[in-house]
Amino acid sequence: MQRSVDLPLLEDKMEKRTGLYFGTEIDQKWWRRYFEEGFFIRGNGEYWFDEKGFYFQRYLTRKPLFIPFEKGYDLMLGAWHSGRWNYGLPIVKILWNHQGILLSSGFRLSFNKGETNRIVAELKELIMSLS
Repeated sequence: MQRSVDLPLLEDKMEKRTGLYFGTEIDQKWWRRYFEEGFFIRGNGEYWFDEKGFYFQRYLTRKPLFIPFEKGYDLMLGAWHSGRWNYGLPIVKILWNHQGILLSSGFRLSFNKGETNRIVAELKELIMSLS
């Protein structure tokens, strides 16, 4: 498998970066929020990912949110998520199944659109490699 020069190397993925968690929707409906397992609290924090999944640790919390790549099946970019707008910056939406429920979790991963696109490409590659 050949990697693009722009994409971070695998060992760089565990580096924590700042981001924002917008919330998790059920069936991609902004008015149907998922409230289980700590996914109801929005906020700033740090994210990282590895071969197992995507992690987001909100500031002042002990346990990170975790989305396993084996349950994730798609990524989308949008301008708003869970009733929140991101001032024109892209919001990364991770679509995944959890206990038979279609969930969409939204994150701002960077203030730079190009960097966001590079991160999305890397995440898509990891998700597809597990399919």
